[in-house]
Amino acid sequence: MEGAQEDPAESSSSVPRFAEPAGSARGAEVLPPEESGAAPKKLCGYLSKFGGKGPIRGWKSRWFFYDEKKCHLYYSRTAQDANPLDSIDLSTAVFDCKADAEEGTFEIKTANRIITLKAATKQVMLYWLQQLQMKRWEFYNSPPAPPAAPDAALAGNGPALRLELGKDPADSPKPTPKSSLTANLIQKAKRQNNTFPFFADGLTRSRTAQEKVLALEQQVLMLTKELKSQKELVRILHKALEAAQQEKRATSAYLASAGEKDRLELVRHKVRQIAELGRQLEALEQERDSLVQTASLREQQVQELQQHVQLLMDKNQAKQQVICKLSEKVTQDFTHPPTQPPMPPGAADRDLLSQQEKMEQLKDDMEAYRTQNRFLNSEIHQVTKIWRRVAEKERALLMKCAYLQAKNCQVESKYLAGLRRLQEAMGGEATECSELLRQLIQEALQWEAGEASADGVELSPISEYDEYGFLTVPNYEMEDLKLLAKIQALEVHSHHLLAHEAVERPLRERWAALSDLAPSVELKQLLRAGVPREHRPRVWRWLVHLRVQHLQSPGRYQELLSRGQVREHPAARQIELDLHRTFPSNKHFTCPTSNFPDKLRRVLLAFSWQNPTIGYCQGLNRLAAIALLVLEEEESAFWCLVAIVETIMPADYYSKTLTSSQVDQRVLQDLLLEKLPRLMAHLGQHRVDLSFITFNWFLVVFADSLISNILLRVWDAFLYEGTKVVFRYALAIFKYNEEEILRLQDGLEIYQYLRFFTKTICNSQKLMNIAFNDMNPFPMKQLRQLRTAHRERLEAELHELERLKAEYLETRNSQDPAVPEGCTSEDEGEGGP
Repeated sequence: MEGAQEDPAESSSSVPRFAEPAGSARGAEVLPPEESGAAPKKLCGYLSKFGGKGPIRGWKSRWFFYDEKKCHLYYSRTAQDANPLDSIDLSTAVFDCKADAEEGTFEIKTANRIITLKAATKQVMLYWLQQLQMKRWEFYNSPPAPPAAPDAALAGNGPALRLELGKDPADSPKPTPKSSLTANLIQKAKRQNNTFPFFADGLTRSRTAQEKVLALEQQVLMLTKELKSQKELVRILHKALEAAQQEKRATSAYLASAGEKDRLELVRHKVRQIAELGRQLEALEQERDSLVQTASLREQQVQELQQHVQLLMDKNQAKQQVICKLSEKVTQDFTHPPTQPPMPPGAADRDLLSQQEKMEQLKDDMEAYRTQNRFLNSEIHQVTKIWRRVAEKERALLMKCAYLQAKNCQVESKYLAGLRRLQEAMGGEATECSELLRQLIQEALQWEAGEASADGVELSPISEYDEYGFLTVPNYEMEDLKLLAKIQALEVHSHHLLAHEAVERPLRERWAALSDLAPSVELKQLLRAGVPREHRPRVWRWLVHLRVQHLQSPGRYQELLSRGQVREHPAARQIELDLHRTFPSNKHFTCPTSNFPDKLRRVLLAFSWQNPTIGYCQGLNRLAAIALLVLEEEESAFWCLVAIVETIMPADYYSKTLTSSQVDQRVLQDLLLEKLPRLMAHLGQHRVDLSFITFNWFLVVFADSLISNILLRVWDAFLYEGTKVVFRYALAIFKYNEEEILRLQDGLEIYQYLRFFTKTICNSQKLMNIAFNDMNPFPMKQLRQLRTAHRERLEAELHELERLKAEYLETRNSQDPAVPEGCTSEDEGEGGP
C-alpha cells in the first residue's frame, strides 16, 4: 500500500537524484527529446499514482525516474526529493492499458502487486509505455553502454522510441524490429482510421446520396466487425504475453537456483503443472463428450418435436376441411331450407308456453341461489369473527394458565424450601414433629403437578428428561439434596413459563427472520441471548465452519477413521475407560440401545489422529459429547471439537502440562479480586482455593456444572466470541451466588456448597445480564496482558522447579549409597547359605 511507504526516511534505497528537465512543471509529463546535438535526457516526469488506505484512496501526483543499471522505476513526491518513496522492478513487469479505462490510465503488473498510473493525455501514456517496454528490452538484450559515451545507447534507438504527436503515421520513421506490440497496434489503428477518407473519395459522383449513405453504412459495419476481431486479438495477445512472462519468471528462477536440488524442485513443479493441465484437458474432453451427447439428445428431441408439429399441422388441416364442409352445408341450408312437414294447429303455441314456464322456473331457482349465497357469506363472516375471538381468548387463557403454573411452581418451591429449613433446624431429633416433617417431605417429593389437575386441564408437569436427554431433577442420593433438586426443577420450570411469552417468543421470531448468517453486532446479541433449539444445529455448524474452514478438507474425517482401523492408537485404552463415565445422567449415553457411545468413540479416536501432540486428554470426551447432542452428526461433532481445541482455546490448554489452563486460573483470580473484592476477602479469610472448583469449568466449558438450558446458551456465545465468554460466566456465577457464599462461615461448609452451587442457578436471563452487563468493562486487551504476565511467572516457576529437581538428583547420585547398621546389602544376602 502506498500509505505505508510515503515516508522518504523509511526508504532504504539510495538512488541518485535526477535533475528535472527544463520546462517541466508540476503535473506535466516529460516528452521525448528532439534529435539534436545535445545529450538525450533520462526517462523522468510527473505521473498520477493511485494509492492510499481505506476511504482516502485516490490519485496522487508523483515524480517518476528510471534507473538503467537496476531496471527500476523510482518515484518520489517531487523532483527535488533526495530519497525516493519506493521503486518498481521493471525486469519482470507487464504493462497493460485497457480500452474501457479512464483516458491516460495504464497498469504495471509485477509479481507482488499492480501499480495503476495515469498520464495527462493518451499520447503521453503511449510514450511512457513505449519507453518502458524499450528499457525493459534493452536491460535483457542490449550490452551495457561504455561510460565514455553515455548517449550511444539512446541515440541508436531514438527514432523507434520517439512518438511524434499530431503527425500522420505515414510520415513517421519505420519501426525497428524491437518495436513494441502497443506501437504496432496504434499504427494499425491509425491506418484503419485513414480508410474513411479513402473510401469516401472512391465514391463516384454519379451515385445518388442514398447510395452513398448505404455504402457508408456497409463500411461502418465492416469496420465494426474488424474492430471486434482486433479487440479479440488484443485479448489473446495479452494472455500470450502474461503466459510468456510467467514462463520467463520460471526460467529465471531455474537459472538463478544455486543448487541442483532447487532446480530439480523447479522441474518437478513444472511437471506437476503439466500433469494438472493434462487433468484439466481430460476434464474438458469429458465435458465436451457430455456436451456432444447432450446435443445429440437435443437433436433427437427437436426431431420428435418436429414430427409432433407435423402431426398437429395435419390434424389442423383435417379440421379445416371439416369446418369448410360444415360451413358450406350451413350456407346451403340458409339459402335452400329443407322442406318440413306442416305442424298441426296449436302445437307452436304449446311449445312457446312450455318454454316460458321453464324460464320462470329457472329465474326462481336463480333468485333462491342468490339468497342462499348471501346467507352463507354472512354466516362465514360471523363464524370467522367468532373464531378469532375464541382464538384470542384461548391465547389469553393459555398465558394466564402459564402464569398460574409458574406461580404454583414458585409456591411449591417455597413450601419445599421451608420444609428443608425445618429439617435443617430440627437436625436428627426423633420427635413426632420430625416424623411428620419426614412424611411431608416424602409426599412433596412424590407429588407431581399433573396430579393436581382435577378438571382435566394439562398443567405441563415436569418431565424426567429435558430435550437433550439430561435429567430435569438431578439424582442426588442424600435426602436433603433430593429436596434441593426438586426445588431447583420447580424454579427452572417457573422461569421457563414466565419467560416463554415475554422473552422466548420474540427471540424465536428474530431468529426466524434472520435468513443469512454473517458476523455482525446483531448476531452477537442474538447468540448471547441464546439460540432456539430448532435453529441451534444450523447455527453451530456455521460457527464451527467459520473457525476451521482453513483446516477442513473433503474426506478428512473418514481418512482419520481408516487410520484407526489399520493400527490402534496409544490413547484408545484411555478413551474406552472414559467413554462410560461421560454424562451418567444423560439417557443418550446410559441407554444400552443408544448409538451415541459408539459415535463418541469414533470422534475421539479421529481427533487423537488429527492432533498427535495432544492425542487424548480427560475432558475432551465431554466436549465432544455436547457437540454430538446438538449436532448429532459425527463429522460435525469432530470438527466442533477441533474448533474448540485448536482455534478457540489457547495453545497447551490440553497438553500434558496444562500450562495455559493453569495460567487462566491465575487470570481468573485477578479478575475476581477486581470485580468481587468482598467475596475474595471472605474466601481468603477461610483459605478457600477456588481453582479446585473452577479448573474443571474452563477445561470442559461448564459441561458438568450448569444445567443444560443455561449450558447451551453459554456455548452459543462461546463458539462465536471465544474464551472471553468463559471468564464472563465464571465471574457471573460467583456474583449470582455471592450473598449465599458470604453467609457461610466455615471453610469445609463453603467447599461443600461450591461442589453443587452451580446447579442451583435457574434464571438464565439474570445470569446472562450479569455476565454481559454487570461485569463490564471487560476488554480483551486486559485479558491478553494478564495471560502474558502470568505465563512468564509460571514458566519461571517451572524452570526453577526443574533446576531444583536436577540438583537433587545430582546430589543423590554423587553420594555413596549407605547401608543402615544391622541390614545386609543385596549382594551379601545372595552370598549367604
